[in-house]
Amino acid sequence: MNNTYTSLVNQTFHFPQDGFEVNDDGYLQFNEVDIKKLIDKHGTPLKLTYLPKIGMQINKAKDMFKNAFKKHKYEGEYFYCYCTKSSHFSFVVEEALRHNIHLETSYAYDIEIINRLYQRRKINKETFIICNGYKQKNYTSRIAKLINSGFKNVVPILDNKEELAAYRRSVKQPFALGIRVAAEEEPNFPFYTSRLGIRAKDILEFYVDEIEGYEEKFQLKMLHIFLNKGIKDDIYYWSELNKIINLYCQLKKICPELDSINIGGGFPIKHSLGFEYDYQFMINEIVGNIKKACKKAKVPMPNIYTEFGSYTVGESMAHIYSVIGQKIQNDRECWYMIDSSFITTLPDTWGIGEKFLMLPVNKWDNEYHRVVLGGITCDSHDYYDSEEHINEVFLPKIATVDPKDQESNKEPLYVGFFHTGAYQDQISGYGGIKHCLIPSPKHVIVEYDKNGKLIDWVYAKEQTAQSMLKILGYLR
Repeated sequence: MNNTYTSLVNQTFHFPQDGFEVNDDGYLQFNEVDIKKLIDKHGTPLKLTYLPKIGMQINKAKDMFKNAFKKHKYEGEYFYCYCTKSSHFSFVVEEALRHNIHLETSYAYDIEIINRLYQRRKINKETFIICNGYKQKNYTSRIAKLINSGFKNVVPILDNKEELAAYRRSVKQPFALGIRVAAEEEPNFPFYTSRLGIRAKDILEFYVDEIEGYEEKFQLKMLHIFLNKGIKDDIYYWSELNKIINLYCQLKKICPELDSINIGGGFPIKHSLGFEYDYQFMINEIVGNIKKACKKAKVPMPNIYTEFGSYTVGESMAHIYSVIGQKIQNDRECWYMIDSSFITTLPDTWGIGEKFLMLPVNKWDNEYHRVVLGGITCDSHDYYDSEEHINEVFLPKIATVDPKDQESNKEPLYVGFFHTGAYQDQISGYGGIKHCLIPSPKHVIVEYDKNGKLIDWVYAKEQTAQSMLKILGYLR
């Protein structure tokens, strides 16, 4: 049969791919994880996190920067930071820290996480803590307390000129500073310049007026930039990157303490089997551009910091659903109803139109057809109808017409959304009240034990009615 789902995938992509293959029993495997086995054990809807992927991503990036430094004979150092806002869960952050990295924070409560990690001996006072964000007093005071307690590499990144005054009042010992440079946005944005950071044309004057001459108290060590679009090989990215490189070269001539550029995050992750991105090429070009500009300006090459969040954790998670019903609403549209909600479990799909890598877990030998996936809330926006590489969704038919396949037809179709590990819980809110009171699904962690055996354990059970009623005031 040439119109099976297997034939569709094989005609469209190179398959199997790294992290995805169909086993001899006809079930999709995610990395080394037998998804069907987890479904049989835990049911659906189900969130699963494959922790080993986090270390794989970190080490891949470190190796590529190492290669680029060697290629260009680059004289600075590379520092990999994980931005906690992508996923604050302890099992994520602690797994990342096992691979000798540093951390970036975004809000006051992140500092409480830093303190807990130190108490657990997951970090030490040499770990770099890059403090980003527009900071209120509860944030700056926690940063100051961290520095005063002996953390040697806490670097508050100034988001505005007034922020420095908070540290001058409360920090009692010498400390390092960074400045976030406000990036110009893409032409299709509704505004011209990012709300975050200080205008590039104001930074030299600000340094001379407010920082120069106070080296015994604080020193400017880092320039920071982040582009919403991410790290992409286009004129916009290279133009913005070169602006901060040139600003570094200008500042370095009057600020000898300045020694680092932080290029933020922005590496993309695979959201389609057709995903193509040359990470090594981009890193080579970034390193090469920085070295070239520094050589031309005759200034030392800076250390390079990155703050990869989605890249670190995104490809470690999957959401698995069962198709619980089929609805034919007209001659063109066939709805597959899932046993959860996109609004509550994958809010990026309706909030910003994000597309995730979506594949069936089973029934790969069934014929395929075009469908729309629908969540079970009463909201008209609770649906998923297109993939990243095509404006449609194709999935296997739920049942075959062959009477010999009746046993197979009894099994529901399982659908997986993969590489969903960044931001989904942060945006939807972990636990709490969900739209239409749809519960948060069970969350299962998959990792290696001390003997190198792959194990799974339940981090969180499916949310209960009682927990919601208590929040709503019906149970006291």
